[in-house]
Amino acid sequence: MPSLSEALGAYPAPLRSSHIDFDSVQKVPDSHNWPRSGEYPSCDLVGDSVPIIDMVDPDVVSHMGHACEKWGVFQIINHGVPMSLLQKVESQAQRLFSLPIEQKLKGIRGSDQTGYGIPPVSSFYSKYMWAEGFTIVKSPVDSVRRIWPDGYQEFCDVMEEYKKEMRLLATKLLWVMLASLGITKDNVPWVGSTGELEKAAIALQMNWYPVCPEPDRCMGLVEHTDSPLITILLQSSNISGLEILLEDNGQPKWVTVHPIDGALAVNVGDLLHVFTNGRFKSVLHRVLVNHTRPRFSIAHFLGPPTGAPISPCPKLVGPDRPPLYGSVTWDEYISVKAKRHNEALSSIRLPASPLKDHNLVEAI
Repeated sequence: MPSLSEALGAYPAPLRSSHIDFDSVQKVPDSHNWPRSGEYPSCDLVGDSVPIIDMVDPDVVSHMGHACEKWGVFQIINHGVPMSLLQKVESQAQRLFSLPIEQKLKGIRGSDQTGYGIPPVSSFYSKYMWAEGFTIVKSPVDSVRRIWPDGYQEFCDVMEEYKKEMRLLATKLLWVMLASLGITKDNVPWVGSTGELEKAAIALQMNWYPVCPEPDRCMGLVEHTDSPLITILLQSSNISGLEILLEDNGQPKWVTVHPIDGALAVNVGDLLHVFTNGRFKSVLHRVLVNHTRPRFSIAHFLGPPTGAPISPCPKLVGPDRPPLYGSVTWDEYISVKAKRHNEALSSIRLPASPLKDHNLVEAI
């Protein structure tokens, strides 16, 4: 069974030449000049915005289920993660990304997929994004120690604490989301007897979007869906940038997810879309940049054990609702995603006619 690091190795490694010193750039170079013609319009919906869900609300299950089916994304408050920890995570990110580019490149992402680097989806495009990042799949100690010989331990301790808190929250969220469809741990073959997802695969992606002299000519993070079950996102307070693609009266529009102080954004991943047989929406999202303030985010990805087959839950399949997808493991799906990017999910969708054996090979 391949590890998550091995599966992520399917993405081509970015070149060192793709990294620039954003602080010294006065004009956007051609390498980062992102074509913006022909894209869907951006808007702020009036009277209908991304749901904000209170985790202590007695109706949290129904609210979350509605958000997953209509939006594919929502924000949560009263989630139980200490505000002091969220502030420490952002503070450590600011310290890291404020270092000189030559120093950060000493910890460039290696074969274990942990370390400093640009977004992996950059390999699909001829232009680079106005962003830098730090990925944590395995222990970040070796990478951070190379970058930061005298300051790595505090960073690593904070990230380890954050990973533990996020794992607990992600597990809780997953069961609340599935409860809205009547699914319990007895219906999920890839979890342990306690329902704690002890062998779940997790990763952190820290993103830094520097101040941009010409934001209309750049892209922070190109539109994409996330591959795992769910993503929990901490983003800078009062600095917008995250947008989702929403059908508004039949017209696709980019809608801003305005950050709320202390809240966390949650979005449905491709594999949860598969497991719910299309009931939960895996939404396209992107990140824009601005010319006044840098923006930070950190995504926590919760996936199933890498070798566990994921297919539509039998409870959500019937004569009037045939399975839409075959069986695929996360490591198999990452390999497909690394080749097909935003076409990955549609490429594993089953044809309308019945198949004798619904599996990944036949589906693609």
